[in-house]
This record gives sequence, structure tokens and C-alpha cells, in this order.
Amino acid sequence: MSADISAPISAEPIDDHAKARVLVQALPHMQRYDDAIIVVKYGGHAMGDEQVARDFAQDIVLLEQSGVNPVVVHGGGPQIGAMLAKLGIKSEFAAGLRITDKATVEIVEMVLAGSINKSLVGFINEAGGKALGLSGKDGNMVVASKVTRSVRDPGSDIEQEIDLGFVGEPSSVDTTVLDQILGRELIPVLAPVATGKDGGTFNVNADTFAGAIAGALGAKRLLLLTDVPGVLDRNKELIKELTIGEARALIADGTISGGMIPKVETCIYALEQGVEGVVILDGKVSHSVLLELFTDHGAGTLITR
Repeated sequence: MSADISAPISAEPIDDHAKARVLVQALPHMQRYDDAIIVVKYGGHAMGDEQVARDFAQDIVLLEQSGVNPVVVHGGGPQIGAMLAKLGIKSEFAAGLRITDKATVEIVEMVLAGSINKSLVGFINEAGGKALGLSGKDGNMVVASKVTRSVRDPGSDIEQEIDLGFVGEPSSVDTTVLDQILGRELIPVLAPVATGKDGGTFNVNADTFAGAIAGALGAKRLLLLTDVPGVLDRNKELIKELTIGEARALIADGTISGGMIPKVETCIYALEQGVEGVVILDGKVSHSVLLELFTDHGAGTLITR
């Protein structure tokens, strides 16, 4: 599913006949996704460029106006880190997750459900859409349970359980609020903050949050926009398509490593929950969402059952 998206875009204006051909070529893809639910996770690193963010907003509005039901889930790790640094709060990580104490979770919620969420809502509304900013706490959409991780001490080779504080993972998803929104020309934009079973606030990894939402909605596609082209082979070439079995084999032999492992595991989880296909693609590429959904070649790595 790889397209040559590295070639420069011509500055020459496109004539009307060329525009018509593009629309005709896109039509079968638009019909394929008509009335389908597409969950798009927009990553924190991909959100750093304002023009790319505006292009993303245009993509989402075009999807909605083409008969698709988009649901946006956004991250914000870099922005959270910047705000914590500005306030003099030191960030600590374990097993790839931010250790989140009470002071930190308040900042996390402020940044995710506040500034980032409303900025993205604003971009979508400016592009002609009707975005609605929410978090997992609204309507008890996502209830989370506390996450613990075990890490092996390199000195003693003893596994130790790490308390990550207010870091959670989805234990249940209630789609009532989203069911009322989708199909009504509204675009939900979700911050990955959830409530606990006994109240309180949990910071949830945005990929995991998006996978849980996509699974609960039975989405046709989950798009994970990140800062890499997709899953790469040992020669650093893009792998266009994978099955669950092939993805697990690549994790086992070390081809998929580091931060790509939890992303692929999220893809597998979403597929097992009923999502038809999950795509990992580069969110820094302008209009990558449209390239993936409305062109023959796509723009990332497609993982299917």
C-alpha cells in the first residue's frame, strides 16, 4: 500500500480536466468507505507543524463531507513534556510510559483535554467542519484500570514491578455518546484521558485509546498517524501489507522493535476486536489520510486479520 509521496508537488495549477480525473479515480474508494467509521489517531509528533495540522483538518472535513464518519483521537506527548518542563516538573519514564503522579496527571489533562483538543477542534471548524471536543471521561466513554509494568534490573537481572501512578489502560468502552454524534455531521475529537472505576483520572496511551475506541465502534479502518512511514523491514524499506501472523513473526525475530512493538500490538488488539484493517502511516506527510483512503496505493503499512 505504498505510494511515492516523496516527489515534489508541482506548483503548476491543475486544469479542470485533471481535477475531474482525480475525482473519478477517487470515486470507488469513496464508495467503499461510504457511511463507514474511520478512527484516526493523530500523534503528538505529527502535530508539531501547523500547516500539516491544517492539512489534516481539511482531510477530516473532506472525509465527513464524503459520507465517512471520522473519529479523531489525538496524542500530545511532546506538548505534555514541554509544559511539564516549563512548570519545573521532571518527567520520568518506565517501560516506554510516562510515570504520572497526581501533579503530572493534572497537567496531562489540562494539555490533552484543553489546549491540544481545542486547537484541533478549531482547525477542523476553520476548514468547514463541525468538530466536538471530548475526552474519555465524557459520558464514561472510557473507563480505565491502573497499569503496572515489570522491568528487569540490568545489574541484578531481577524483575521489578514499577508503579506508573495515574497511567491506565481501557477496561471498558461505552459508545453511547459517540453513537449520538456520528452520522449527524459532527466530528468527535477525543483526548485520551479516562476515568477510573472508582473515579479519578487516568492518562491513557493514545494508540491504545484509539484501538479501544475503534474496536468498540467496529470501525472499518483505524489509522495510526505517527512520525515514520510505517513498518519497515531489515533493509529499512516500507512493508506494504501484513497479516497478524506475519506481524507477530516480525516482532519475534526482531525486525519490529522498540516503539513500533506497542503500535503493532495495538493494531493486533484492534483487529481482534473487530476492526477490518489498521494502517500505520506518516502523519507528517501532507494529506496522508486522503492518500491512504482515496488512492490505489495508499500511504503506509496495512495490517489485517
